[in-house]
Parts: sequence; C-alpha cells; structure tokens
Amino acid sequence: MSRTSERLNSLPQYVVAEIAAVKSRLLDQGVDVIDVAAGDADFAPPELAVETLREALSDSSLSRYSYQVGLRQYRDAIAAYMLRRFGVTVDPMSEVLPLIGSKEGLAHFVMAVVNPGEVVVIPDPGYPAYLGGARFADADIEMYPLKPEQHFLIELGTLPKERLSMTSLVFANYPNNPTAAVANRNYLNDLVRNCVDNRVVLAYDNPYCELTYDDYTAPSILEIDGAREVTVEFHSFSKSFGMTGWRLGWAVGNADLINALSRTKSYMDTGPFLAIQKTGAVVLDHSEACVEPVRRAFRERRDSLVAAMAESGFPIDKPQASMYAWVPLPAGVKSVAFAKSLLEKEGVAVLAGSALGSGGEGFFRIALTVGAERLREAARRICNELKCVEA
Repeated sequence: MSRTSERLNSLPQYVVAEIAAVKSRLLDQGVDVIDVAAGDADFAPPELAVETLREALSDSSLSRYSYQVGLRQYRDAIAAYMLRRFGVTVDPMSEVLPLIGSKEGLAHFVMAVVNPGEVVVIPDPGYPAYLGGARFADADIEMYPLKPEQHFLIELGTLPKERLSMTSLVFANYPNNPTAAVANRNYLNDLVRNCVDNRVVLAYDNPYCELTYDDYTAPSILEIDGAREVTVEFHSFSKSFGMTGWRLGWAVGNADLINALSRTKSYMDTGPFLAIQKTGAVVLDHSEACVEPVRRAFRERRDSLVAAMAESGFPIDKPQASMYAWVPLPAGVKSVAFAKSLLEKEGVAVLAGSALGSGGEGFFRIALTVGAERLREAARRICNELKCVEA
C-alpha cells in the first residue's frame, strides 16, 4: 500500500539525497568525486567531547529519558555561554530548551506558534526545515526572495500591509545559509522593531555565529532591544564544533515561546540523549578553545577557494562568515542543469541554488567541507565547467 499526505507531496525532494545517489554511482565507476554540496565538514569532533561522552556512557543515570527538562548542567552551560559570548542573560530553566539539533526545533517551532492559514515568511533561498515546518503546520507560506541588491536581507516592511497583518512568524538566518550574508545591527534593530510593532514572532536561526572571519563577529539577536518580546534563537553544535551527527542544539529566548516549543516537542520526542547533553555542557564550557581550530581551518579553506576561483578567471566575493560560498552563474544558466553537468563531467558535487528555493536560481553553493588543496582542485574543475557554459 502506498499513501502519502498532500502536505508531503507539496514539498520538493530533498536534493542532497539525490546528489548522494549520483555520487555513489560515480565512485563505483572510479571517478574522483569532490563533494562540496552538503554542509557536513570533515572535521573530527573535539577530543574533549569524545572523552566526556565515553565517560558519560558509563553512568547509567544518563541513559534515562531526558524529557524536555533535560540535564540542568547543560541548561546552565548554555546560559553561561550566552552571557560570556553575547552579554545576554537568560534564565536556564524558562528561557532555554535543549534540542535534538536545531533542525527539529526550527520545524517544530512553527507547529507551536502558528495556526493553520496564518502567514509564515521564509527566506528564499533558505534552509529546507523552514519550509517543511510551515507546510506541516498548514501555514500560508510567503517566500521572500533574497536578492543581492538588498544584500540578501529580509525586509519585512516591504510586504503589503494586508499580508503583513496576517503574518505570525518570520524566519531569519544571519550569518546566512546559503548566501553567507551577514546582518549589521541597524538591520537587526529594524527587523526586531517590525516584528514587535506587527506582533510577529521571530525565529532567528544562528548556527553559524562562531564561523566568522577577519574583523567580523556575529551577534545574538537577543542583544537587540525588544528582541526578547518576540524572539526564539536557535543554536547548534553541528557547524562550530564538528559535531553534525551528534544531534544537539538549543533554543533560547522568550519564555512563553520557549514553553510553547517545549509543549509541542513533548508530543514528538523525549529530548536529546542525556549523555550527549552532558558532553555538550563540557564543550560549551570550553567553547573558545573548541571552536578556534574549526574557525581557523574554515578561514584557510575560504581563502584558498577565493584565490583559486580568481586565478581561474571567476572571482567571487570573500564571505565574512559561515562555511559557504554563494557563486553566481552566467546569465541564463539554470542551476540544476549546471550542477548535474558539473558532477557528471568534472566530478564535483555542488548544491544548485534552486534546490533551496526558486529565489536561489542563478547561483550555486560551495561548502567548505574538504581541505584547502581539494578546494583548489574543485575550483579548477568548477571554472572549467563555467567556461563551457559561458562559451
């Protein structure tokens, strides 16, 4: 028997899975494939994390259900990190919630705060969890195109007034995936003010806040006056600490909104494994030391990629943050066709911009997930294909 819901059928296929299938076939054929499509870097987790988890696994009390309360040590470590890193004071019990990675929190948050038919504003292109959560919540989805001439920023004030009056939630993500755009404080002030004035909840997705380079430091949205009235911010261990498969994150912000998310999740899961929460607490207590080698490696990779693209005749902007480069295609070239041709002809997997929404058409994303020399080789092959489609 085959039966799927209309909600599921309305969503596009998750493109990274399709790339994996083609990659597997090419590898079986002996092709040297360089995969810079998925945002899953090749770093080992911190040794501190491995050692802490190994020890925690011997504690049988950490094998029980964690429920949504989780481990007080983890909640306290999150609060201490938020204060140390951002100067933001939060109550560890009422304004913090452990997550099984930020992805599930983002998707479940829509179900917690949005009624069927209410408008959810989603960046286009953007992380697929935003769209999935909104679709499963039966929301009215407003895809907001991120344009280079607007610095890839969502400007709520540009929405028609009647549309804005129906909006209950907006997703924002800076440093941004996939565009690597950053947001200054003037913009964040305007975003928060628009949300407060229009009674719009703000889901601020901040998993790349530690992956910043040169003179740029990413803020927490909770540093902005008024943000705590309307905001929940989402964090993850995946990118900053090389712990993608560990599935650990947290939400922090308005106590009532955190409570709504906790109540929703209580019907969906029983929280992250307590031993991993204990590990997360120790990692956060040593966050500066744990993140620095990851940041340094990504900066080296970014510099290598940017230099190699320029040397091959296709200069790109140098990202100030994140682990991505967002590369424009020649006029008229479709991103999916380019990505497929690049993978088949040159053995390089990138993510087509339109895979993250129609607003990403005309671009593709390179993830800094392989070493500097492999990125240089990937850049050489990418530019070979760009020369072909440009000719």
